[in-house]
Amino acid sequence: MKALRFGRSAALLSVAALALTACGGNDGGNASSGSSEGGTASGTLIGGGASSQESAMTAWADGVKSVAPELTVQYSPDGSGAGREGFLGGAFSFAGSDAALKEDEAEQAKQICGDNGAFHVPAYISPIAVAFNLEGVDEVKMDAETIAKVFSKEITTWNDPAIAQQNEGVELPDTAITVVHRSDDSGTTENFTAYLTEAAGDAWKYDEVETWPSEITAESAQGTRGVVGQAAQTDGAITYADASAVGELGTVAVKVGEEYVPYSSDAAAKTVSASEQNEDGSIELDRATTEAGVYPVVLVSYHIYCNQYQNQETADQVKAFASYVVSEDGQKAAEEAAGNAPIGAETRDAAVERIEAITAG
Repeated sequence: MKALRFGRSAALLSVAALALTACGGNDGGNASSGSSEGGTASGTLIGGGASSQESAMTAWADGVKSVAPELTVQYSPDGSGAGREGFLGGAFSFAGSDAALKEDEAEQAKQICGDNGAFHVPAYISPIAVAFNLEGVDEVKMDAETIAKVFSKEITTWNDPAIAQQNEGVELPDTAITVVHRSDDSGTTENFTAYLTEAAGDAWKYDEVETWPSEITAESAQGTRGVVGQAAQTDGAITYADASAVGELGTVAVKVGEEYVPYSSDAAAKTVSASEQNEDGSIELDRATTEAGVYPVVLVSYHIYCNQYQNQETADQVKAFASYVVSEDGQKAAEEAAGNAPIGAETRDAAVERIEAITAG
């Protein structure tokens, strides 16, 4: 594992100690060297959050050296909830999150970022794969209602008629289905349950949630790699995860309109392109779409930044890193490392405008 990843205990050494070095403080921020001059960022920028971004973040932390050789980026991939918590507590200068700030979190951000609060940059677009481990089967077809009933444990075997009738010619065993979900507060869970809420109708009774419903007794694991690893070790298991991490697991082609669409970065990107962007940079996804060729089980993972930082050095660090991430080079680096879908030109232009407007004071 690359050195970029470090434990939560190390990343969150002390909110009190780091609060002066993330979004605030007058002592030069997180940096190990003097304040940057001429827009050249230096020192160490600390962030944390979504584990879905781990591979992309490694690529970005390496690639930003091409534009800011003296800038080091450290990122702790402990989950979206932990990332937002660290950002709002002052421990991180930015958060990675598979979900936008909630209304109360946006208000809380003003305590760290000033009256103008925080904003979102859609940095990482990826399909969420519904992934499974079933010997001899690489792909099955399911509509939203069936997926919802599987994950709510109303459907408990792989040869259930609801699955079999959508997969003529596929020999499905009577193996028990083992549901594996995220144990941590997860933006991937929130995006997945948002899809079920919008597309599956009454078959999903638990709404859009960041923490898996306690009423559904199932197996669980920490982080993206955790659920994929557990599913890979369990015959009959099914889980949901960032598609870049599913490895050799089989995947579900999801019914959209009259066709079944396998996950792909292009199909995920089409969903985002057809959606609206809010004033704070977050995206309103249409997950119940019937548009051809669209894969609606998608996450838009954000980087969350302050509109204003308390010192120029941190502002320069953030602007250098954020600008690289959304650049064509940055998005290409992430795509090669993680297989995600690059953001579109309009999304990039809006992000650059917000990033360039970051101030210090």
